[in-house]
Amino acid sequence: MNELPKRKQIRLKEYDYTQNGYYFITVCTHNRQNLFGEIVGATLRGRPNNPDKMIEKWLLKLENKFDDVKICEYIIMPDHLHFIISKTGDHTGSPLRDIVGWFKTMTTNEYIANVKNNIFPQFDKKIWQRNCYEHIIRDENDYITKTEYILNNPLKWELEHIYEE
Repeated sequence: MNELPKRKQIRLKEYDYTQNGYYFITVCTHNRQNLFGEIVGATLRGRPNNPDKMIEKWLLKLENKFDDVKICEYIIMPDHLHFIISKTGDHTGSPLRDIVGWFKTMTTNEYIANVKNNIFPQFDKKIWQRNCYEHIIRDENDYITKTEYILNNPLKWELEHIYEE
């Protein structure tokens, strides 16, 4: 029997992801499917019926679901999204995996319902990749760098994809 490949550990082993701080998170669609729209003129043009707006709605609802979470910056791209959250509070906060997991569950449920009603485009097996990428923001310069990355992501996308046509 062939052994399954080991999954790369992307989290810091000794870091407590429930503690206060700022986190840069990237969530990608399964197989990098372009489900949410296309980049035109360095901005996202949503698909018909706006699946990008549905993603935005659930992203912003994280603040209501988790008392210790605030969305600071975000960008929705055709096949992924980046966002920075701030976790604050007097006690141990919500684990990052719970926050991202809830977001993926809510968006998946609504996306599937809209596919069944012929509103959103079909998808291949799943909406989201299993993991996400998270980066602990260490200081103000790191925050500025990640914010600039978010703001420049549509332009970067457009420049990378201009030669594919």
